[in-house]
Amino acid sequence: MRWRLIAVGVAAYILGLLIMAPASLLDAALKQASDGRLRLSEAQGSLWSGSGQIEVRNAGGGSFQKTGIAKSVSWRLLPSSWLGGSVNCEIHLDQLDKPIVVAKYWSRFEVSDADLSLPATALGLALPKLAPLGLGGEVAVHVAHLAVGNSAIKGNATLLWRGASSALSSVTPLGDYELNLDGNGAALHATLRTLKGPLQLDGQGAWADGTAPVLQVRARIGPEQVEQLSPLLRLISIERREGEFELQLR
Repeated sequence: MRWRLIAVGVAAYILGLLIMAPASLLDAALKQASDGRLRLSEAQGSLWSGSGQIEVRNAGGGSFQKTGIAKSVSWRLLPSSWLGGSVNCEIHLDQLDKPIVVAKYWSRFEVSDADLSLPATALGLALPKLAPLGLGGEVAVHVAHLAVGNSAIKGNATLLWRGASSALSSVTPLGDYELNLDGNGAALHATLRTLKGPLQLDGQGAWADGTAPVLQVRARIGPEQVEQLSPLLRLISIERREGEFELQLR
C-alpha cells in the first residue's frame, strides 16, 4: 500500500508539472529537434493548453514571417485519450478547417488524416539547394496515416505543389507536382511526378534509419521552353543533354 501511494503521488506531481509548465518550453524543444528551423514565438499558456506563433526560419535564425511562413497555433492535450494507452494532442493552425491530432504512444508517434497548407518558400527551407530560386506557389500536405518510432516509419503522405514558379524565371506557372511518401517500416520511399506544366519533373528517393534523405530528380523541358528554362535549371542541376537535367536533393 505504501509503494502504491508513493506511485500515485509521483504521478500527481508529474501531472502537476505538465499542467503548470510554461508553453515557452516548447520553443526550446522545437529548436533542438529542427536544428533551429522551427520556433514557437509569443508562447502563452502551458504545455497542457497554450498558443503562439509557429515560425519556419532559415539556418541563420532569421524569421520568415514576412514571406507568410508563420501561423497562429494553439494546442491542448486530450485526457480522454489516456484510457486508450496514448497521449493525444489536438493542434489548431489558422486557416485549417479541422485540427491535427498527434497521438503519442509508449514507443511511437502517430498522425492520421491531417492536412496542412504552406507557401512554396517552405521548400527552400527544407531543401536549401532550392532556396536561391525564390520558389512560389502553394504546397498542400496530406497525411493519411503516419507512425514514427522504434527506428521505423509506417504509413503514407502526399505533398502537392500547385502553381509552381520561380522568381528567376518569366515562365509561370512551371507546373503542378506531386510527391508521394510511403513508409514500409525499414525506410520511407518517395516518388515525384508531374501533373501538368512545361517543366517535367520525376524522381525517386528513400530515407532509411541512420541515413540522410536523398531524392534523385530528372527534369525535362520541351524544345519551345529550352531557351527560357535552361539557365534556371543550370543553377541547381547537371545538364545531361539539351533539355534534360539531373538533380540530387538531400
